[in-house]
This record gives sequence, C-alpha cells and structure tokens, in this order.
Amino acid sequence: MKLHLGKLIAPTALCLLLAGCAQPGPPLPPSLELPKPPTNLRASRKGNRVTLTWSEPTLTTDRQGVRYVGPTLVCLSLEYEMTECGSPAEMLPSPSAVPQKPGSPLPAPQTYTGTLPAAMEPLDPAAEVTYAVEVLNRNARGAGLSNRVHVPAVLTLPPPPDLAAELTGDGVVLTWTSAGELQNVPNVQHRYRVYRRDESSGKDAIAGEVPIPVPAPGPSTEPGPAHFTDSAFAWERTYLYRVTAVTIVKRPDSEVQVEGDDTPPVRVIAHDVFPPSVPAGLQAAFSGEGQKPFIDLIWAPVTNADLAGYNIYRSEADAAAIKLNSELVKAPSYRDSAVASGKTYTYSVSAVDVRGNESQRSEPASEPVP
Repeated sequence: MKLHLGKLIAPTALCLLLAGCAQPGPPLPPSLELPKPPTNLRASRKGNRVTLTWSEPTLTTDRQGVRYVGPTLVCLSLEYEMTECGSPAEMLPSPSAVPQKPGSPLPAPQTYTGTLPAAMEPLDPAAEVTYAVEVLNRNARGAGLSNRVHVPAVLTLPPPPDLAAELTGDGVVLTWTSAGELQNVPNVQHRYRVYRRDESSGKDAIAGEVPIPVPAPGPSTEPGPAHFTDSAFAWERTYLYRVTAVTIVKRPDSEVQVEGDDTPPVRVIAHDVFPPSVPAGLQAAFSGEGQKPFIDLIWAPVTNADLAGYNIYRSEADAAAIKLNSELVKAPSYRDSAVASGKTYTYSVSAVDVRGNESQRSEPASEPVP
C-alpha cells in the first residue's frame, strides 16, 4: 500500500495546532470584587448638619462589573489629610441586595446626612472637618477611601425666634430680633439672608440680606430689632418667607459661607389694596386773551412703579366735584377747555395704579375765569 506524504502531513499539522491551542496559559487570580472607590463625593452644610452625596460604584478595581455592593463606611477626621477610615462615624447598610446586571440603569446617587459634633465647631475660622466614604464588598472588604471633601467647622448662629411679616404699600416688611450671642472673631462676619418662595411654583429667591453689626471685643448678649422690606415681589401671588443667619469666613484667597438653620416660614398673600401716593404740588393757570379760554393744570409726578395714570376732578362753587377725564391721564398735566367767563373752578387730582386702586385727592387749586 502506497501512502501519500501530503495526506499524512495535513492531519498531523492539524493535530499539532489543536494541541497547541489546548495548552493552558498562566492562571488568572480570582476577582476580589472590590468596588472601585467613588471619586465624586460632595458635601454641603446647613446649620450643624452635613449632607454627603456620591455615586454607587458600578465597577470593581479590576474593571469588572460590580455584582454586589456591601455596606458603606462614613469616615471623618479633624486632620486635613485622611489616609484611612479609622473609627467610622457610621456604617450604612448595603444599598441593594439585588445583583447588578450589565446594561442595567445606573444606581441612584447615595446620600448621607449627619450631625457635626459640637466639639468640632471651634471658633477658629480656618478649622475644617474632612469627610470620605469607603464602599465595601459583601465580605466587608474595601479598596480604600473615596475622594476627600472638607467642611468648615465654624460656628453658625441660631435662626431668629420671632419672624413676622406685614404687607404694606411699599412691600412686605419683615421684622425679627437679632441674635444676642454673637462673638467677635477675626475674619468672620455674619448676616441675615431673607428667602422668598413662590408658593405656586416652589421656587426660592434671595430677597435680600441684612448685615449683623460686629460687636466690641468680647461676647455680646443683647439682642436687638432687625427689619427688611421686600419690594421686588409680584402682586397677587402668595409667598413663603424665611430667614437664616449666614456665617462668612474670610480667607486670603477665598470666602466661605455657611448657612444656619431656617426660621419657620411666614406666609404672605400679596393682594394689592394699596393706592399710589397722593399727587402733590397742583397748580392751575388761566389763559384766554385773544383765544378760547382754558385752564392748564400741572402737578408733581407720582413715582410709584405701578402707576397707571391720573383722574382730574373739578367743582364750581358749592357743587359736588365731577371727574373730567373719561380715560386715565398719563402725564402730570391737563388742559380744561370747557370753562366759562365769570366762574371760578376748583380742581384736585388723584393717582390710580394698574390694579385700579385710587389715591386720595390732592390739595385743591382754584382759578377764576375773567
């Protein structure tokens, strides 16, 4: 029997190739499934409460998808550089016991709110508290701390206990009693911040701020009255006002502001029933030689922002005054051409706003027609 060399070589080569592919490579180490430390930790402070937010890890340190996330350690330190968690401030439970699947939506941001211990609120304006989080796997092992964030530890003032509001023609007048426990600390200032919330939309706006005077060296224990008038709102809406004390720390290259707690909100229905100012300085002057007689009226303009115009009133002798204009007069002047010789006319002017509120009439001005 005669064998062909080509037919023998081909199967042999194929077997060698398959054998080579089947050779095992270096063994891969088992994944520890350590969640990658968050890098977007953020912190905010309100009063003595600190709120942390961060994203739940979706990858492990070896770039595999996280299947399970264990508890999270909340770490804080008085040292600016935190290298390890030490004794955690709190251990948060696992956000979910359901394993994450590839392609699933990103998990919701994680949030933690804790109280800044009173011992960490020194008068030193440069003092800060350092926060970090460490996310563990289901075996309570972690890959290290997240990015560090720093929160000012300066004292904040309590909110005023007696905020009150009164609606006037000039605006919403807010009154309260200023804090009495203010300390004179270098590079630290305080002010009251007034917030206005539109009840229908829920949107907040800063209506204004009121400085708190710096006392003489040493503690100040005497509270005092404070007030603020908000004229920038829109009429015929409902607002919620609140006041918070703000602590401002001046640093060589920056300024840090920390808000204290808010007062309970005060509700104000801004219904405009307030007329504009009464026109002043009314003068009447007759003209008529060689022409049809008339009387010109001029007065000082009313400066209310919602002014719509003026009404002109005229009376003769003891008769009741009548309104001369059918439409509001826009300018602070008027010409009365319906006059007759031998009569004396007495005039007065009122101001009207865009919602139809009319002021009292001005002081009268009289003018005879020869």
